[in-house]
Amino acid sequence: MKEIPASDVDLFTDEALADPYPLYRELRDLGPVVELTQNGMYAFPRYRQVREASGNWEVFSSAKGVMMNDQINSALEGVTLCSDPPEHTQMRSVLGRPLRPERLRELTPRIEEEAERVVERLVRQGSFDAATELAEHLPLTIVSEQVGLGDAGRARMLEWAAATFDAQGPMNQRTRDSFPQLDEMVAFALSDATRDTLRADGWAAQLYTAAEQGDLPVEKCPFMMIDYIAPSLDTTIYAISSAIHLFARHPEQWNVLREDHSLIPHAINEALRLESPVQRFTRVLTEDYDVEGYTLPAGSRVVLLYGAANRDERKYPDPDRFDVRRKPSDHLAFGRGEHVCIGMNLARIEMRALFEALLPRVGRFELLESELALNNTLRGLGSLKVRVS
Repeated sequence: MKEIPASDVDLFTDEALADPYPLYRELRDLGPVVELTQNGMYAFPRYRQVREASGNWEVFSSAKGVMMNDQINSALEGVTLCSDPPEHTQMRSVLGRPLRPERLRELTPRIEEEAERVVERLVRQGSFDAATELAEHLPLTIVSEQVGLGDAGRARMLEWAAATFDAQGPMNQRTRDSFPQLDEMVAFALSDATRDTLRADGWAAQLYTAAEQGDLPVEKCPFMMIDYIAPSLDTTIYAISSAIHLFARHPEQWNVLREDHSLIPHAINEALRLESPVQRFTRVLTEDYDVEGYTLPAGSRVVLLYGAANRDERKYPDPDRFDVRRKPSDHLAFGRGEHVCIGMNLARIEMRALFEALLPRVGRFELLESELALNNTLRGLGSLKVRVS
């Protein structure tokens, strides 16, 4: 049996979170599986293994949590993200009802109208923060409107979403600092977001309707409501701002897109591939597993490094290059298999609507200033100040 290569790299320092890509390459070069001695678990840094594991829930289980610390994994056992079929299938089928294609088609004109409104205002303004004024506006407006939480919940959604993903890291200071906000979010879901206070036709209220119809246990509703908040906000916001950042740094690619709007879906995929908003989740092996001659024992926790896999030179030629003509529709930024992102089609519609509004109005983005938002799980910009012409 071959000895699994080991690395003492810490992916969660400020420096590593700010620029993880050299470290990812280092891990990919070590092998298809690497022991992360700092975290007491294994990592898959290459595309092939991450893709295969993502599509094999029977062996790579989510039921014992998908985070990198035992405290949160124990607390969240049984929620949608931390479950396997058939329980996961039941919850996902209810969660996905407002996100079905026919429902999203009904919502699309509202998204496009809001995209036109915010882009028109910001372009007239001339310079703006694309991370906050642009990228936050559409997801926050649409999601808060559709979930139907009321003003109190809407005001705190962004902070709760960021804390949810920070809590998924190892037990570092960022993780510990997220706990009070998590407690606040759970208290709101259990006590304030009740059947009586939710907007009757909102997504959250529909969960309770499904419970009344016997489609899921009613005690699952508060936690499933959180599924509409955290995953649907920061991920899309970071995807939008990262794409704008890429176009500001590569104006020739914006020119290509302006000349051919049919490339918009490929440009979205390419931005998601290069700057995957969710960088990692973990899984637990239900049985021994062989990886190119390396044997991982049952019970091992494995980190699926989506951010590393999406830049694997074994899969994508010149993987660090931003190219809107590339067609990386098989990227792993949304995951794959049973746990593929349930809101990915909504995210694509929001991103497309913004690009359709920006392309005829903006000749180029001039990058003035940017700052990363360091998070244990997410990668994205907290600030992105640009000037448009």
